[in-house]
Amino acid sequence: MGKKYRRNQAANTADVHTLHPADGNGKWHPLMDAPGEADSLRDQRYVKNVSPRSEGQKRLMKAIDDHNLVMALGPAGTGKTYLAISKAVEAFEKGEVGRIVLTRPAVEAGESLGYLPGEMEEKIAPYLRPLFDSLTDRMGGRSLKAMMKNGEIEIAPVGFMRGRTLNNAFVVIDEAQNCTYTQIKMLLTRMGWHSTMVVTGDPDQTDLLPGMSGLADIAHRLEALDTVGVVRLKDEDVVRHPLVAEMLAVI
Repeated sequence: MGKKYRRNQAANTADVHTLHPADGNGKWHPLMDAPGEADSLRDQRYVKNVSPRSEGQKRLMKAIDDHNLVMALGPAGTGKTYLAISKAVEAFEKGEVGRIVLTRPAVEAGESLGYLPGEMEEKIAPYLRPLFDSLTDRMGGRSLKAMMKNGEIEIAPVGFMRGRTLNNAFVVIDEAQNCTYTQIKMLLTRMGWHSTMVVTGDPDQTDLLPGMSGLADIAHRLEALDTVGVVRLKDEDVVRHPLVAEMLAVI
């Protein structure tokens, strides 16, 4: 009976998947593979060229080419973050900017995760994971890790941006609907010389209390400036599963 219990226990253990895979030092790393492959970073085939898949996406990509500041507003699945990051990587590869800076608010989606274990980098990493996913898909895990180590790519929460001036950089502010008016104003004024900034978000999907999000208000104010590109994507620009666009129309 003891042997049978140990065999069952081993089988049950083999089916357990950790939520956050660890690296060789036992620490979670946002670029790690699935459990069982923690010794190597993902080096999958990455997307070299990105093309718009809707008229709205075409307008967004053109706006990024034509303006130093772009506000990309629209529902989930319209490719706001992915296109912004793709343009950032493209600008870096062409030598138009010297670094890429990505930031998003560390706000939980409607539920409290409590106190996360680990050091500061480990605590904020789960909130920044969508940015890592888009970067990895665009340039590959190994290249991403090397560029982050060299400081050519920086990913940080909104709270770490105050007091900085971002020169010669491509800045992407993601999930801006979870920023207050004061936070977005602070982020916009970080822009320095020879820089491009893209702000993405969905004003209708904020995780803040009603009236706290500043994205819609600031986008409305900036829309009056010819030097700022404000692109509003719609349900027909959704490029995820077709059900996503259908659901957004009724919920």
